[in-house]
Amino acid sequence: MAEGAEVARRERLDRDRVLRTAVALADEHGIDAVSMRRLAQVLGVVPMALYKHVAHKDALLDGMVDAVLAEIDPPDPALGWADAVRGRILSAREVMLRHPWARRVMESRAAPTPVVLAYMDSTIGTFLAGGLSVDLVHHVMHALGSRIFGFTQELYDNAPGPTPDELAALGPEALAAMQQTAAMFPNVVAVATSRPHDPGSVVGSGCDDEFEFEFGLDLLLGGVERLHRRGWSSSGAASV
Repeated sequence: MAEGAEVARRERLDRDRVLRTAVALADEHGIDAVSMRRLAQVLGVVPMALYKHVAHKDALLDGMVDAVLAEIDPPDPALGWADAVRGRILSAREVMLRHPWARRVMESRAAPTPVVLAYMDSTIGTFLAGGLSVDLVHHVMHALGSRIFGFTQELYDNAPGPTPDELAALGPEALAAMQQTAAMFPNVVAVATSRPHDPGSVVGSGCDDEFEFEFGLDLLLGGVERLHRRGWSSSGAASV
């Protein structure tokens, strides 16, 4: 009976199952837990069986990214270009929150896969179908950057400030140093402490919570809309 079940599991092994299992493994234990040997153990096969479906570890990681991107909703053709792009990017963000390890893998890839390129091509196509020029879309894609995939790369990692209990536990020298720093950079402190961030909605590190993400996205798309209406071009901007 056990041998029959093992044979059945091996017969059902295909690329889709390998990738889905790898994604689930990363979701549960983190991307560092994903190895060909560990994945083979979870699937109940010998490691060599995996190489029929993924050539090596890098191919596995690429395939995992592709599987994650496949979860992003396609652009809604019934919407205008700005709403369609916004909706798709927010869908991408939901996907990245489900698979927080994916950002790290995407940032480590030397070249985009055809699936990643297809996603970018479709996003560009939404802009172009809305009447935006190729020239403007070129610069828009630079401005959006990683936002099209549902996350932003912050300049600094902003860890939350110390709690009252942590402040009380600081020695006099450490507390004095912190106060001195705050006095030297009052504007930074004022902005950094003006609004708490939601730690439950952060993709990776930094101030990438839901409010900040949508604020930045809306700011960019609103600016793009204004430039589009003005008939902006990079050649015209350079001559001003």
